[in-house]
Amino acid sequence: MIQRLPVPPVSVRKEVHRIFPWAERGYWTSLFGGRTNSIWQVTAPTLNSTAILKLYRSNAGHLKDVNPLFPNDPDSEAKLLRHLHAESFAPNLIAKFGTDHGECILYEAIPGVRWQAGVADVANLITKLHQIPAPTGIRRIANGSAELALQSKEIARRCRDRSALGEMPEDNDIPPSQNLSLVHGDIVPGNLIQNEAGLHLIDWQCPAIGDPCEDIAIFVSPAMQLLYRGTILSVQERRDFNQNLPTKLVARYQALAPLYHFRMAAYCLWQSENGRPDYLEGYQAEMAALHSLS
Repeated sequence: MIQRLPVPPVSVRKEVHRIFPWAERGYWTSLFGGRTNSIWQVTAPTLNSTAILKLYRSNAGHLKDVNPLFPNDPDSEAKLLRHLHAESFAPNLIAKFGTDHGECILYEAIPGVRWQAGVADVANLITKLHQIPAPTGIRRIANGSAELALQSKEIARRCRDRSALGEMPEDNDIPPSQNLSLVHGDIVPGNLIQNEAGLHLIDWQCPAIGDPCEDIAIFVSPAMQLLYRGTILSVQERRDFNQNLPTKLVARYQALAPLYHFRMAAYCLWQSENGRPDYLEGYQAEMAALHSLS
């Protein structure tokens, strides 16, 4: 787990002071939403300006620490925030800079609370996102059942107790999608901020271009809902969510769902074996969802 510091290191704060002189006398608050990077909010003494600072964690070359499902790329996040500068649902980028403690990005804070309810709003936001052309130079994700099965196998190989996953679902020969979309890649409740203006998406460190089903799979994932909201989506919530998505997209996701659940189960098992025991419940929830489809 990452170390939580009440304020950023001195050298990092100095960079922020250079951009925002008021930050030298500002109020720093450590935010606990992120599971990978260190994040703080800095508020002006007059309380009229607020920004978010994200200090990226370095994997320091340890292969076992490299996330096989959610990349952690400051360049991609900065690129996407610039790309989405005209969109009201994404934060406005202020700066990206390097420090002796790691790469940082600074962006305007979005006031509000973490999403807890209202799946129709999430479906509408996802649909809007997928209609925006993707920028060049971002990663491509697994597309179609064959690539998804290969990615799932690669994550499962990282697990010490591979037998706990059982047999991987058969590849049901779903072809790659020809409707490639801009994908956030990490639409979990912790990355959705609700306020009077609507729903907003933060934490753009693993965007991609590819099958729009990816964002559906991450959002409905029992593991991700448990970890970030404390409960899985109810049957009614799943029904309402699907009703606000394109019908063909829902049908495609449902055909790929066994592989998505297996992939997430493998990911959670890997995390639980590497110092994050809270992921064990997520692994169990994903396996239960997978077995329910049998």
